[in-house]
Order: sequence, then structure tokens, then C-alpha cells
Amino acid sequence: MNAHARLAAASLILTLFGAACSPEADRKADPVAAPAVAVSPDIHAFSIGALQAVALKDGELNLANTAEMSPWTDTTAVAGVLRAAGGANDSIHMSIQPLLVRDGDRLVLIDTGARGQMGTEGRLMASLRAAGVAPGQITDILISHSHADHIGGLVGADGGLAFPNATIRMSAAEWADLQAHPGDLGALIRTVTPKVETFAPGAVVAPNITAVALQGHTPGHMGYEIVSGVDRLTYLGDAMHSSVISVQRPEWVNTWDTDSASAVATRQGLLEQGASLNHRIYAPHFPFPGLGRFQRRDDGFVWVAETAAQP
Repeated sequence: MNAHARLAAASLILTLFGAACSPEADRKADPVAAPAVAVSPDIHAFSIGALQAVALKDGELNLANTAEMSPWTDTTAVAGVLRAAGGANDSIHMSIQPLLVRDGDRLVLIDTGARGQMGTEGRLMASLRAAGVAPGQITDILISHSHADHIGGLVGADGGLAFPNATIRMSAAEWADLQAHPGDLGALIRTVTPKVETFAPGAVVAPNITAVALQGHTPGHMGYEIVSGVDRLTYLGDAMHSSVISVQRPEWVNTWDTDSASAVATRQGLLEQGASLNHRIYAPHFPFPGLGRFQRRDDGFVWVAETAAQP
């Protein structure tokens, strides 16, 4: 993003999210007032009809294309697809970008990043500050699923709630699975439990946001449909991980999925519907800002980014 584009984005964010810094909001926020909007490569403002949104960079995941690291077992085939797409064939790049949406008087954050875990940078809070938003102003957090790079940011370095005034919403199936298999997230679960509200697939979780089951990755994995007027945006969660491999080879098994057959069907359905209806997509692991569409190409599909990938 060049300097002119960054200034334009900062101006747009100030217009869109200025209400978040109102006196009423400040009374509910942390003692430190939300900072002024900054020019930052880690934020990207855009609209969904009358709704305003900001992509928020949290970090990067760069995985070696090896049997030990890649979720796709045929590393030679993966290298070929990556090379044909013009990328390095020895690594798989994934970004991490939660999404911020102002929906009426609600300030909604979808997923919370990894908080520096898994070798990531933990840039979400700095991205929020650059967008002019303080953590205490977030009213709702929507969780796609309970993997650490999506819920790690629910708590701060001190173990307390990172977003103290937010209701945390996730599917009932995902919450039950997280509690049954806490792994090393026991402390996080205890901290967030009083704030968690569960829902069923198809629930309206904010005035213009509906939860949509995207089956296969985890037991209660959810996507979110954000609709305003004739405009809509589908938040994919981890239905797809790579803008190249997941899109061009949706039939390949991803070992991170708990139900491979369902996950393959979900990817294929998203691609068919997205390309046929020209749906706008937000993919939290595609190159930042993760905004674009699927298009048919030859006998398959490709990802067409709405804006050039940003570092």
C-alpha cells in the first residue's frame, strides 16, 4: 500500500469509526482513551453496503512445505501448485487477520488472532489502535472456531480478558468441544467462561450478521454472512487456509480438518456458489487484507484479490 492509499484508508477509518471514540464509548473503555487513527499497513478499511469494516493484521504463519509442517501430505504436488501460481515452492504462507465491523451501535470483532503464539507477531492490539478503537469499546466477539490462532487474543499477557466489555459468541458445538478438549487452553477457558454465549447455526448474532455452518474443520466451525442491502460478505474462518492450494485443489485432504469429507464438500460448495453468484469473500488466512472473490478458471477456480496483497 503506497503512502497516498494509506492516508486515504486512515481518513476513511476516522470517518467510519469515529463514533467508537465518543464520550459514551469512552466511559465503557479502558482508562486510556482510544488513540487517534494512524497511517498503518496493518489496517484496511472497506464497506459492506452501509456497514463499515476494517481488516486488522495480527501476524503471519510461514510453514515449510515438508511432511512435518504442511497439512497437505503430498509436498511434491503442493510445490508444483505453488510454483505454477508464481510463489515459492518451499513454503506455505498464511496471514492472520481478524475482522472489525461496526453494525449499528455494536462494534463487532470476528476472531481475535493468536496473541503472539504459534510464532506469530501478536499485532492485533496495535492494529486496533491504528483503527482508533480501544479494546474496551468492542461489544461483541464472534468466534469461528477454537484454534489458538483464532481465540488466543481473547486474553491478554496478564491472563485477563483482553476485551472486558465484549460478549464472546461461538457455536454451542464448538464451545462444548473446547471444554471437552481444553489442551493447554484451560486457563483461557476459565477466564472467558462468564462472557461466553452460545448459538446454533443460522442464528442472527448481530443485527446484520448471521452464523453459517461451514462443516469439517472443527465440530462447530462457523462462517459469518454479513449483509447490508444488496451487498454481502462471507467470512470463511478456516474453511480455507491457502489462497492457492485450498482454492485450486479443494479436493486435497487437509490434515488440520477433523472431518475431511465434510471439509472437502464445504470448500467445493463455497467455490461453486461464490463463483456463480460473485460473492465477496473475507478469508482470514489469505494474503492481507484477505478480501476478494472466487472466479472460474479453466476447469477449476482461482482467488482474485480485491486489493493487492500487502506485506
